[in-house]
Amino acid sequence: MTHRQSKRLGRVGGIGLLLMAAVAWADLPASAVASSAPDEGNPRVEGALLVDATQVKPGDTFRVGVRFRLDPGWHIYWKNPGDSGLETEVAWDTPGATVGTLRWPFPDTFRTPDGFITTYGYDNEAILVADVKATEGAATGVLNLSAAVEALVCEVHCIPAELMLTRSLPLGPQTLRDAETAAIFDAEVAKVPRPVADSGHTVSLALDAPQLTAGQEFTGTLTVTGPGGAAVPAVEGDFFVAERIPGVARVGLTADGPGRFKLQGKAEPDVQASAPGLTGVLRLGTAATGYQFLEVKAPLAPMVAAGGAVAGAPAAVKPPSVKDSIAAVKPVAAAAVAPPAAAESSVGLGLALVFAFLGGALLNLMPCVFPVLALKAYGFTRMVQQEKGRVGAHAAAYAAGIVGTMLLLAGGVLAVRAGGASVGWGFQFQEPLFVAGVCAVLVAFALNLFGVFNVGLDGTALAGKVDQSQGLLHSAGEGVLAVVLATPCSAPLLGTAVGFAFAAGPLTVLAVFTMLGLGLALPFCVLVLVPGLAKRLPKPGAWMERFKQVLGFALLATTVWLVWVMGGLAGVDGMARLLAFLVAVGLVTWLYGQGQAQDGVRKLATMAVAAGMLVASAVLTLRFDEQGPAAAPRLGSTVAQAQPWDDAAVQAALAAGQPVFIDFTADWCLTCKFNERTVLSTDEVRSAFTQHRVAFFIADWTRRDARITAKLAEHGRAGVPMYLVLSPGAPDKPEVLPELLTPGLVADAVKRAAECAPSKLGGPNVLCAAGFPGH
Repeated sequence: MTHRQSKRLGRVGGIGLLLMAAVAWADLPASAVASSAPDEGNPRVEGALLVDATQVKPGDTFRVGVRFRLDPGWHIYWKNPGDSGLETEVAWDTPGATVGTLRWPFPDTFRTPDGFITTYGYDNEAILVADVKATEGAATGVLNLSAAVEALVCEVHCIPAELMLTRSLPLGPQTLRDAETAAIFDAEVAKVPRPVADSGHTVSLALDAPQLTAGQEFTGTLTVTGPGGAAVPAVEGDFFVAERIPGVARVGLTADGPGRFKLQGKAEPDVQASAPGLTGVLRLGTAATGYQFLEVKAPLAPMVAAGGAVAGAPAAVKPPSVKDSIAAVKPVAAAAVAPPAAAESSVGLGLALVFAFLGGALLNLMPCVFPVLALKAYGFTRMVQQEKGRVGAHAAAYAAGIVGTMLLLAGGVLAVRAGGASVGWGFQFQEPLFVAGVCAVLVAFALNLFGVFNVGLDGTALAGKVDQSQGLLHSAGEGVLAVVLATPCSAPLLGTAVGFAFAAGPLTVLAVFTMLGLGLALPFCVLVLVPGLAKRLPKPGAWMERFKQVLGFALLATTVWLVWVMGGLAGVDGMARLLAFLVAVGLVTWLYGQGQAQDGVRKLATMAVAAGMLVASAVLTLRFDEQGPAAAPRLGSTVAQAQPWDDAAVQAALAAGQPVFIDFTADWCLTCKFNERTVLSTDEVRSAFTQHRVAFFIADWTRRDARITAKLAEHGRAGVPMYLVLSPGAPDKPEVLPELLTPGLVADAVKRAAECAPSKLGGPNVLCAAGFPGH
């Protein structure tokens, strides 16, 4: 006979009480009864607020209870829901009275068919009772009682339920009891475990080892003796349920004779408690003999870390429980975010350097770098004909500009990290002033290509040969621009390499960024090093002047994108300020071009006016308060069903049995935008999300967000994009998708997550272990 069968047999004796109370419950005020958890138009749970008094005297104590009635096959959760689920919560609002703690009857145990997931709760019907004391000296009148209930109601899938129950109780000269409701409460309270000391029992626990080791199994023996040394009755079914125990991942008992139980458990890998205690509820007896319910508390041995250190030292922060996450999500200060230890990464230094080089080379295929590549190709075509002996020098200058800028970027990363903060790839685009500076450079480059001014040339020698020293500086500047425009993009292998570097020491950071720069400079280095390859470039002609001007428009198009990025950082006002500044940059470059054709004092005066105008416009316009929109992601119809990322919302979705897809993105990340518009917006992906009830979240990193930075670092990434797929059956083991997506890849990932979702009674099906990569 299963416990559920015996439980139902045990209910037979209480049928008379239930029938007796049915009439009374039918007379409850409408405000005291509510239903929730709608499923296909039918609510799956009904709640009622019961009171065992019809009138109460100020200073007296009475009882209130929340009664739950659930549809067949559905259940709610105990205060420790087990491997999944959410604790049922009741929040009281009782002016003029004080409510005590809830009394939790001994729970049922629910298991998935494969035994992988175990949860605890109540099905069919349950009542949670609490004592209430009316305030002394309260005036005669009415005592208002209110209970706000939150529960997760589960069968094959889970539905959050919210119930608001209210009723009034008259205050009078004496307390009048409701005998029918009191009898129901007595029957329910009889199933509430009593403290061992109150029951006359004694409990002792002997562990087989003198201490618990983090992440390791432990065993022992629990002995229970009845009052006066009497033997305790036999047990049946699921007779023990543990409460949440800090530092202990799981614990269970098996019967080893009357009053003797074998204890098995496992300590948490991240030790939080130096001496945790065993706490739980124990059911003695059988359905035939009757049950006794005990609240067991016994000390466990001191906990030590796996390396032998005593617990209590700083440990890794454990993700909050579903309850804690829903209750409050506190902002994480940037200074509190520390990079993970490099030793924890599965990528070694040698492999990280290879990944960095290949990732840098692949960046040349990303749309961010296209304008600079085209510009450099134009320059090389000209130099092959005009400066054949200087092609190698220009390639070296271009590579030096890239590597030098990468090293400066690495230095900035180390400086910021030394200040206690954590940063990621492309972090500089979270600063409005940096975006404004890049826009100014792009506009100046574009106007140079249009012929408004010339770099390093005298106005009388516009058709002359490029000065060699200035030409080398120009190539180095193109290398600098290539790095600046590459950082909003991510390429395959790049995220792994940079994530490894950001979690490692200074020398590793410098080495990885150097290899990344060499990879980015690779195409033009190959052009020089491979004999005869440069000669295959197109021959110069009139087309080059037109092509140069087309490249100017490409740079302006990039500027438009950056102005849009500014909108996400500083709002519409920020965009307007930036545009005003860029108009001033255009005017200044025009004046500079006019000055190049002048001589003497007029030239100096024009240049001085241009410099003054640039400084004045920067002072007047470049003031950004970062007051852009912060709530919803600005992704339009592309991902219309998405919602802003929040750990509490993610945990709630997982607890409700939904697979979760999280898109870590930013407005300045072109790879992110490409994926969103070519993959995440496709009918195939939308259909997969709808079919599998996927909860879609956007983690917008456009502006600085320490929580997102920490989450990226947690998965070995230093920047966006990052895509996580989480399954309710394996919520702590997400699948990390590659930086470049395809519709089929996303659809398959969410399908695997859905197949690992709870299949029955809140647990995953048998496909979970075999079919979900994160599991």
